Amino acid sequence: MRFKRFGASLLVTGLALLGAASPALAHSELKSSDPARGASLATPPTQIKLTFSGPVTLADDNPIQITGPENASWTVGRAEVAGTVVTAPVKAVGPAGEYTLRYKVTFDDSHASSGSVKFNLSAPAAAPSSQSQPSSQAPAPASSASPAPQAGETTPEDLVPSWVWIVLAVAVVAAGVVVALRFTRRKD
Repeated sequence: MRFKRFGASLLVTGLALLGAASPALAHSELKSSDPARGASLATPPTQIKLTFSGPVTLADDNPIQITGPENASWTVGRAEVAGTVVTAPVKAVGPAGEYTLRYKVTFDDSHASSGSVKFNLSAPAAAPSSQSQPSSQAPAPASSASPAPQAGETTPEDLVPSWVWIVLAVAVVAAGVVVALRFTRRKD
């Protein structure tokens, strides 16, 4: 009888902790992007757009990078933030293939986040011709503040969010308690 009460108390406590912890674990995340994850584009975009589930600020001076095959690196202009949306102009250069857009932002709950969005370019992006740029305009220098992550690197956003693992762990513990209670009942 004591074991039943203990098991029931444990289950109720676990559920209460899960209910109380859920709002704290509900970190903001990337909701959508343009280009979209896994998109196949015939022409490169001139602007990227990242939409998050909560307001963000930029994490550093180089919050967005786009890299691709053959060490292609796109020029990303100044990123602008409007609440939950980050936009930045881009100048694409490089062969057809898979490109990775990497971002770094800070959410209102003060946690920093970085992630990536992979998309494909089905045709090469031509280098901007010197005629299209006025001579008074110099191209933006590439930032070398931090090394670019490798193309095959997995980011936390590519994996299952931590709250899913916590819910799964609580469910496994609850199932264990239920099984233990059933075995105890059969012996009584």
